[in-house]
Amino acid sequence: MRVRSGHVHDGESMTGRLLGSGRAADVYEIDEAWVLRRNREGWGDALAEGAVMEHVRRHGYPAPRVRLSASTRTDLVMERLSGPTMLEALGSGRTDARESLCHISGRISARRLVRAIARRRSALVAEPRGRFGNAASVRARRRAPGRGCDTGSQAGDVLAGLLRRLHAIPARHPSTRRVLHLDLHPDNVILTPDGPYVIDWTNTEEGDPGLDWGMSAVILAQVAVSAEALAGTARALLAALLADASDLTGEGLAEARRRRAANPTMSRREVELLGDAEELVRAYVG
Repeated sequence: MRVRSGHVHDGESMTGRLLGSGRAADVYEIDEAWVLRRNREGWGDALAEGAVMEHVRRHGYPAPRVRLSASTRTDLVMERLSGPTMLEALGSGRTDARESLCHISGRISARRLVRAIARRRSALVAEPRGRFGNAASVRARRRAPGRGCDTGSQAGDVLAGLLRRLHAIPARHPSTRRVLHLDLHPDNVILTPDGPYVIDWTNTEEGDPGLDWGMSAVILAQVAVSAEALAGTARALLAALLADASDLTGEGLAEARRRRAANPTMSRREVELLGDAEELVRAYVG
């Protein structure tokens, strides 16, 4: 998100200063506790999005509070969170941001950590070695003593945990499906003093969790196969995310690639990377 300052007039009312802009929306300050996110393109349904956020919050999931009574179809009033995004923690070089990520990931319970290590050891038995190399080497370097906090791998653990927590929540409508975020990546996770919070629920729907895992994996893999400065970090993050890929399905991965290709906010270069991105994901999961 690009940080900028300024004000905007909307009829006779005026929001606060512009805090940042994404590909399709701007975020404005209301006061110290609340912000307004305005969709510039006029598509989507902020009220429906806010209802999903309220639903997952009632089940203990870390999403911002919303004020639906003050929101409209294009404007969502929500809680103002304090802290860097996970992307800032990974790429800004700020020591405090990186320490925040390491501290949050270090809160994983001993029981969960033991399960994670067991899953990874099993996954190393039959690691593929394709043109993208061996994913085992990434995890092995992460476990090497004395390396300290590997923020890429730690971020992958946090994302995987957030996906599993979300998919444990029952859907709003009676069915066997689950709530999906469909855009869970480091720029949509804010590392607050109370832990990670998930933002930007614009794409949320109910469905098979395999699609959610596919979307996150493809988004990360697109960066991993690019020439961007964070490509190496994205690869470590992807390896950690897919250390236990039991929830990722072939159908989910294929549909994720199709949806990414049809995303109007993607550049031509980003679309061109989808083939290599899918191949990298399949190399990690076998």
